Amino acid sequence: MRIIIITGISGSGKSIGLNALEDAGYFCVDNLPPKLLRQLVATRIEENAQNLAVAMDARSADSLAGLPEDIQWLKDEGHDVKVLFLTAKTESLIARFSETRRSHPLSHRVRATQLTENQPTLTECILSEREMLSTIEGIGHVIDTSGLSANKLRAWIKELIETERAPLTLLFESFAFKFGVPLDADLVFDVRVLPNPYYDLALRPFNGRDEPVITFLDSQAHVAELLADIRTFVEKWLPAFKNDNRSYLTVAIGCTGGQHRSVYMVEQLAKHFRPTEHVLLRHRELG
Repeated sequence: MRIIIITGISGSGKSIGLNALEDAGYFCVDNLPPKLLRQLVATRIEENAQNLAVAMDARSADSLAGLPEDIQWLKDEGHDVKVLFLTAKTESLIARFSETRRSHPLSHRVRATQLTENQPTLTECILSEREMLSTIEGIGHVIDTSGLSANKLRAWIKELIETERAPLTLLFESFAFKFGVPLDADLVFDVRVLPNPYYDLALRPFNGRDEPVITFLDSQAHVAELLADIRTFVEKWLPAFKNDNRSYLTVAIGCTGGQHRSVYMVEQLAKHFRPTEHVLLRHRELG
């Protein structure tokens, strides 16, 4: 079976992800206690099911410790298992909980004997949840949903589930430093030292995928040098990441606005690695 496990920080978009998987034909279960995962898989196999998606989070925190062992068991049984860990910056999570006026799941774990004024704050709940889930964050592909629209998150998840099974997926992501470094980045490169097309009024309306910007950056010697350096670094260390049994390696390229230089570099890197590696692209700041 193809099995996708969605976990991560409350408020980071797990419900949106689960809905996207349901639309893609997956049988979806929310808030499944991890200790029931093997039983659920066995039941679905008896029913000749092929696609299963399960969401797990802090509501089952007491039994999450055994999840890595369960995932390895499923892989050993021959199942195609993907783990998606959704997260977001604390300020983004606080804004989302404020907008929906929902309480954090961990706020209900306070003992009934405690007084209301002693209950943890939202920030304390988020920080506590991060600590509780830190042991499983590294077993899957991390997606930083800070500032992402629901449509973009759905598109990214759909792209991930459509990828073929590969030893490692090399994911290149452009971003703007003024909006923060992506939490899901494994390697981060800063290309703000390069000439900025933004200051050319004729180029400003375009982005790094458009021919006028490509022509401009292709003509800059420093652009070619930095591109070659990043390409060489990734090529040198990619085998080590593969040997570390990574499923994904996210290489984030940042510039000031995330429109021109970083987009151009990501596109060029993807073009170089695509013939030999399994490559995905993300442009965080593009619509």
